Amino acid sequence: MSDAPDTVPPAPSPARAPTDAPLRAPTDAPLRAPVVVPAHFQSFLAFDFGTKRTGVATGSRMLGLTTPQATIKAEGADARMLQVAARIKEFQPDALVIGVPYHPDGAAHENTARALKFGRQLRGRFGLQVFEVDERYSTTEALSGGARDADAASACIILEQFLRSLP
Repeated sequence: MSDAPDTVPPAPSPARAPTDAPLRAPTDAPLRAPVVVPAHFQSFLAFDFGTKRTGVATGSRMLGLTTPQATIKAEGADARMLQVAARIKEFQPDALVIGVPYHPDGAAHENTARALKFGRQLRGRFGLQVFEVDERYSTTEALSGGARDADAASACIILEQFLRSLP
């Protein structure tokens, strides 16, 4: 007779994954509520809306820095939104910022309404918070600073103005 026990240890259950295996949600799992990002880590994607060209910039609240991105050159809402969607997918911002143009005296004009509509479309399509910034003179400032891409530089100026306004 041997000294070995008469019982055999149970085999690991095939239903349990090993503890060192990564956990993965099933592909049909419902979407969870978005994670709340601490304010000091927030990132933003800014737009200087135009009917032919839309300037784009990225920035982070933590560093307070902005970076110009390639300007979207597209006419028509559908063509523009395709490129905007690609930028949102690429940069994964926590919120969006748009420049809203006004006359020097503060009065609205045609492009004011277009920019506000663009902001509503962004909010509705992407479900991100959209902040509006008065962008008077942003293009003039970008050009006087020697910008090679005035639209992207203007988007940076809009985003910098927004970041300075945060508490």
